[in-house]
Amino acid sequence: MIQIILVLILAYLLGSIPSGLIVGKTFYKVDIREHGSGNLGGTNTFRTLGVKAGLAVTLADILKGTLAAALPVIFHLDMNPLLAGIFAVIGHTYPIFAGFRGGKAVATSGGIVLFAAPYMFLTVIVVFFISLYLSKYVSLSSMIAGITAVLFAVISGLVRDWDIPLLIVVLFLAVFVIYRHRANIKRIINKTEPKIKWL
Repeated sequence: MIQIILVLILAYLLGSIPSGLIVGKTFYKVDIREHGSGNLGGTNTFRTLGVKAGLAVTLADILKGTLAAALPVIFHLDMNPLLAGIFAVIGHTYPIFAGFRGGKAVATSGGIVLFAAPYMFLTVIVVFFISLYLSKYVSLSSMIAGITAVLFAVISGLVRDWDIPLLIVVLFLAVFVIYRHRANIKRIINKTEPKIKWL
């Protein structure tokens, strides 16, 4: 039990690593929390620092989720990797290393899916970029990606076998991502949400 608790704490600490803050301050001398949306995630990094920085932060945030989900396997623990992944998402959203002001959990959630269901991850990525190409809204594409993950889990259950823990987790993550984007939803409706210019 103690080992499980320690792994969950470690997963939270992994998620708490503020990739956007580190990249911004180290390479650009910029605190991205003082620009754009004030968010520490990849979207605000793209908007504030450009494509290279945005890609680096997004990749780092994905890997946080993947590594956290892998911790139970690494330490040979009898626990669902998805649970550790959720703690990484909590860490990313409310990071202890950045005043509990983090990102919106999209990339880190994707990292969990990458570890638990790689084909789901690939499908979600394809849908995300198609949506991004058509709409130019990162926020909208992120929410559509979350919904796609849920649909993938449901269709997989109907066609093959149900993975109930995975379905519950991706449903939770999709709802959480949409909740975190509630301000973006209002801006999309009001047509004031910024659009990307690099795709």
